[in-house]
Amino acid sequence: MSWPECSLAEVAYGSQERGRAVRDRFGAMTELVIDPVRRGRTRLADGRSLAWAEWGPEDGAPVLFCPGAGTGCSLGLGYDVARLGVRLIAVDRPGLGGSDPDPGRSLLSFADDVRALGAVRGMERPRVLAFSQGAPFALGCASAGVASAVAIVSGSDELAAPEIAAQLVPDVRGMVARVAEAPEGAEAFFRGMTAAMMREMVLSMIGPSDRAIYLDPTFDAAYRRALDEGFAQGADGYARDTVLAMGAWPFELGRISVPVELWYGSEDTSPVHSPDLGASLARRIPDARRTVLAGGGAILWTHATTILESLLRARGQDPGS
Repeated sequence: MSWPECSLAEVAYGSQERGRAVRDRFGAMTELVIDPVRRGRTRLADGRSLAWAEWGPEDGAPVLFCPGAGTGCSLGLGYDVARLGVRLIAVDRPGLGGSDPDPGRSLLSFADDVRALGAVRGMERPRVLAFSQGAPFALGCASAGVASAVAIVSGSDELAAPEIAAQLVPDVRGMVARVAEAPEGAEAFFRGMTAAMMREMVLSMIGPSDRAIYLDPTFDAAYRRALDEGFAQGADGYARDTVLAMGAWPFELGRISVPVELWYGSEDTSPVHSPDLGASLARRIPDARRTVLAGGGAILWTHATTILESLLRARGQDPGS
C-alpha cells in the first residue's frame, strides 16, 4: 500500500474535479458507499502519522468518522455526504490501515490524536460519527471534550460494566472476562484474526436484512478492500482495538456533556452490539437519545441521510449549512 506523506502544513491530495463531479451527480446515484474523494496522511507532533479519507466538499461541515472493527478508512458512505454538505473524515486508528502503530494506546490517547489531527485538518471539535467497534473511541472523544456531538450507529455498551454482563451471550461474556483477567493474553489471541476471518465472522452473525447489504457486489467489494487495508500491517491494530473495546472504559459515561445519539436496527442480530439495542447505554449518558429503525446493523448505510441530518442538528446547525 502506498500513502502520500504530508507535513503539518499538508495539502490533501486527490482530484478536486472528481469531488465536483460527485456533487454534480449525486442526485442520480443510489450507491450506499462510494470511493473517497481525497486521501492522505497527517504527521503528528510525536512523529507518528494518521491516515485518513474524505468525502464531500472540502468546505463542508466536518464530521469525523470512527470505522468499525478491523476496517480501514476507505469504507465511508454514499452520495448523502455531498448532498448534505458534509465533509466526512474517516481516520485509521493507530496500527490499522496507513496509520502508524502506537503501542499501549488507549481510548483517550486516540482522542488526543483526533485533537491533534483536527488542529491540522481544520476540524476543531467536530461532530463524530461511529459504527460498531468505533463506538468507544467516539465516546472517548466526547469525554475528552474533542467532539461537539456524537452519533453511535450499531454500537456496543461498555461490555465490561458489571450491569451489562448478565445480558451477554456466553461466548462474549467469556471473552470479556478473558480481557479483564489477562489483557495481554487476550490481545495476543486476537492477533490471530485476518481480514478474511473477520468478514466470515461478520457474515455468520448478521441476519437476512444485513446479508442483503453485505453481499451486494458493490458493498462487498468496498468492505473487502477496507478489511484488507485494516489488516495491511497485520492484526495488531485490530487486537488492540478489541481489547480496548471489551475492557473497562477509562472515562465516566455520566460525565459526557455533549449530545449523543444512539442508532440501532430492530433486526440487528449481532451478539456484540448492545444486547438491548442501546437502552442501557442511553440510560448511562446524560444527554443521550436512542432511536431504533427498521433494519439490521447496516442502518449506517441504508439510513445515512436520516442519521447525518440528525447529527448536524445536534450541534444546532441546520443540515447543509
